[in-house]
Amino acid sequence: MNRIAKDFARRDASQPKGRQVEEAALEEVTRLLGDMPRRADLLIEALHRLQDARGHLSAAHLAALAELFRMAQAEVYEVATFYHHFDVVKEGEAAPAPVTIRVCESLTCALAGAEGLIETLKGITDPERIRIQPVPCIGACDRAPAAQVGKLAVDHATPASLTEAATGPLAPVIPDYEGLESYREAGGYDIYEQIRAGEITPEAAIETMSDAGLRGLGGAGFPAGKKWGFVRGYEAPRLMTVNGDEGEPGTFKDRWWLERKPHRMLEGALIAAHVVGCERIYIYMRDEYPAVLAILKAEVEALEHAGLAHVPIEIRRGAGAYICGEESAMIESIEGKRGLPRHRPPYIAEVGLFGRPTLNHNVETLSWVPDILRNGAGWFSSQGYGPDHNGLRSYSVSGRVASPGVKLAPAGIPLQELIDQHCGGMAPGHSFKAFLPGGASGGIFPASEAHRAMDFGEFEKDQGFIGSHAVMILSHEDSVKDAALNMIRFFEHESCGQCTPCRSGTAKAAAILSGETPSSDLLNDLITVMTDSSICGLGQAAGNPIRHLLRYFPEELA
Repeated sequence: MNRIAKDFARRDASQPKGRQVEEAALEEVTRLLGDMPRRADLLIEALHRLQDARGHLSAAHLAALAELFRMAQAEVYEVATFYHHFDVVKEGEAAPAPVTIRVCESLTCALAGAEGLIETLKGITDPERIRIQPVPCIGACDRAPAAQVGKLAVDHATPASLTEAATGPLAPVIPDYEGLESYREAGGYDIYEQIRAGEITPEAAIETMSDAGLRGLGGAGFPAGKKWGFVRGYEAPRLMTVNGDEGEPGTFKDRWWLERKPHRMLEGALIAAHVVGCERIYIYMRDEYPAVLAILKAEVEALEHAGLAHVPIEIRRGAGAYICGEESAMIESIEGKRGLPRHRPPYIAEVGLFGRPTLNHNVETLSWVPDILRNGAGWFSSQGYGPDHNGLRSYSVSGRVASPGVKLAPAGIPLQELIDQHCGGMAPGHSFKAFLPGGASGGIFPASEAHRAMDFGEFEKDQGFIGSHAVMILSHEDSVKDAALNMIRFFEHESCGQCTPCRSGTAKAAAILSGETPSSDLLNDLITVMTDSSICGLGQAAGNPIRHLLRYFPEELA
């Protein structure tokens, strides 16, 4: 009897094809979901509930979830397997260990010894109780090597601190932060109330934002006032999204602000939504920030209880996909799908979330909105480093400096001044060799370029960019080639796989660069194809570190 005949004989012909839903799994999933609406856009939220409760996602529970959401099992499975934070266990496979230690292996943590830390942990832990998982950047580069045990962050991690943490509570530690009452006592939400009362008209608010020169601080640098005008010009209903998925290696400024002053962003979001006429706000926050998620949940509830929010605010958790920092991929994820970037045009300002005109902003961008409207456009623009640079910026500085962290400094400040005056200079025993002005995708420049202005438009002249202002510093002890290889492997891991130039190009670039004699000509050709042909910024910028390695540090390829 052939295989097809055997399968037919084994299947009950009275049942539909495919995996049958188990009654016990259906009952458990129903209980875990509680009163959550069974809507397709909430699929990822439902997967989070199952993952949080059970530690993994089994085939039986995915089938039950598909039944409850009236979706194809294949559709649920493809979403669950797309995101790194969902542990999908196939039939016959063992479930992961009950405790997971995630150790960041991105550039700054690699410089701090993450590879050795991971190998040591694998040798001293019981794999049946503890799983050691190397992961991309978790937004704690100033505390390298950074790790998480369950949802508990462990800074400057060591084998001893991680194994000790694995024996205790695995919940996040909530830092002290400025809550609603304290924020209002200091004048918070006064500008928002003026906007709602009509004392500041939408037209006046847009003009002030434009004159201030505030730009998108998530990476693209698009003028905020112009964006408000564009989206407001499209027919209602309109929606708003807040992009808190700062997955760019080296970036942690949004986490820093939200762990201290979350209402600066929340007030800015409510102001922007009112001015543009958005009927709902969706905050998309990366899952690597459990403390921030807890803070936002508590403070949004406080806003609603106080009657301050004129529109509903929903918090959506990411699930460990760097690509969802791209605005259209983030929107796909909010809709409950895989985070695949959309082809453009149309842009999301016209056809965005659920097909509606959508205003999207970064966390830090919104955090400046109340201050600008309170103090005026001139107050903000005058704080830049000279007349050609507007405002203040939050620079995430990590690597070989004496004092890493978020540094609030004028836009356009020369990097050398940022290091000397805000970071305490280089770390003891290290001399300045190279830097990344904008995270993994912003390129690598030699120390001789540290006189350049840290602002939009400067590094683009040499096929780099400042992006989200994630500054990583390398010293004479570091290999630029190894740094470039670390980053191209990151892009290979994080490629969504939708387009061939990015999917295959990142893998091919990593293979070539890791070889004994990498071909410069082949790498240049490959990077050109990736830059010109990839759908989104990931593939288009993934080759920047290699491009600058070839240009500025060719001796390291010899």
